[in-house]
Amino acid sequence: MTSYNRENYITDSIESLLASTYDNYELIILDDTSTDRTVEIARSYAANDERIKVFVNEKNLGQFANRNKVATLGKGKYLKFLDSDDLLYPTGLETLVRMMERFPEAGYGLCSLPQDDDRVYPFMLRPEEAYERHFIKKIPLFHKAPLSSIITRTAFDAVGGFSNPLTEGDYEMWLNLSTTYNVVLMPEGVAWYRIHENQEDSARRKDPFVQFRHFLLTLKYLSDTCPLSPGLRERAVRETHEEMAKYMTRTVVKHSPGKAAQMYRAANYNVGRYLRYSIAAVGSKLSGNA
Repeated sequence: MTSYNRENYITDSIESLLASTYDNYELIILDDTSTDRTVEIARSYAANDERIKVFVNEKNLGQFANRNKVATLGKGKYLKFLDSDDLLYPTGLETLVRMMERFPEAGYGLCSLPQDDDRVYPFMLRPEEAYERHFIKKIPLFHKAPLSSIITRTAFDAVGGFSNPLTEGDYEMWLNLSTTYNVVLMPEGVAWYRIHENQEDSARRKDPFVQFRHFLLTLKYLSDTCPLSPGLRERAVRETHEEMAKYMTRTVVKHSPGKAAQMYRAANYNVGRYLRYSIAAVGSKLSGNA
């Protein structure tokens, strides 16, 4: 659990874990130099439960650097992030661990997914299947917060933890893990994600360029060590560019030409390239509605 100025929420988060039906865990809380009562509250729980340990950074590290550091302090086989403003349902931790134990060849798991049309959870996807599900079949998989994950320590250490310090660091983590490791998909009803204005991810809902960076990350992983076959990779790249072009156009209308120009430069587009993908996107939409 990482924390920063969460005095209004951390009690509920800790209590949700203490109510867990699974008790073979340690709770490591690493505070990122809070200026409120967060640390005091956390230490009050640690004083009464030897499974809870509280640490405080000497300086503020930011969201994902702090996640990487707190991961080094734990000893368990699995890493489970429970943010200090979120909750686990009583059976959540037990569900995650039991389901992961069924697939020892998996590197991580993602939960809180809507019902699958073809299979009952849990089930495992190989790297190429995970990429195909997300990018070809268009069944969202990688847009999950750390709360929705459980990661083997082996896999976390092998990829070096979270490599992206920005708000889309979780998205890159799943892309990175799924280039090599199998993923277990699990159902909803495990965790509860709180939405409020003081969380870092609120920037994603305000600045359209924050969401646009997901496209840039997608292209990076589709061109580097992508597990898709060459044909499917080419299709995924093309469709990503089409989505980028549509997003730029919507940004001009809903936000500003200046913000769209920022995206245009980041994507290294020229006029011809932008028009080509825009026209292709319109054609794809028309053929899909036919």
